[in-house]
Amino acid sequence: MANFSMPDYMVTLGFVVLLGFFFAKLEIAIEGDAGWAANLPTWRIEKHWLLDLFWGGREMTGYHAWAFSLIALFFHFPLIFSGDFSWAAEQRALASIMLFWVSEDFLWFVLNPAFGLRRFEKTHAGWHRHWWMGAPIEYWIFTPLGLWWMYSSYQ
Repeated sequence: MANFSMPDYMVTLGFVVLLGFFFAKLEIAIEGDAGWAANLPTWRIEKHWLLDLFWGGREMTGYHAWAFSLIALFFHFPLIFSGDFSWAAEQRALASIMLFWVSEDFLWFVLNPAFGLRRFEKTHAGWHRHWWMGAPIEYWIFTPLGLWWMYSSYQ
């Protein structure tokens, strides 16, 4: 990978957020006011110790299993297409996935007419079980980690 370039970093970050915007709009059209696929005809696993460990205690749905897998594959496609399997490229893909999901989730609330910022809280988003300082704990973990990994991938 090339040396760090602030314009490249910002363009990549901006594009990840733009992708998050489009997916948030798609998910709003699919889910409406019922977050976490509450009204979708999909399978669910509500309780399992692995969900507590890796999924923040949320239930696993068929919708989310396919959506998360699809996004992971999309962000890894450039590695497959280019044949660039370096640690820096993988780091950038993982960072992009983290930042994509945080931005997509936040934009789902902001852009959803049934929610908006006024309903961005635990009482209205029960699928986010753990909150800290006004946001889901995953935001506080994956935003700095994703930003750091993306930055590091340009070193």
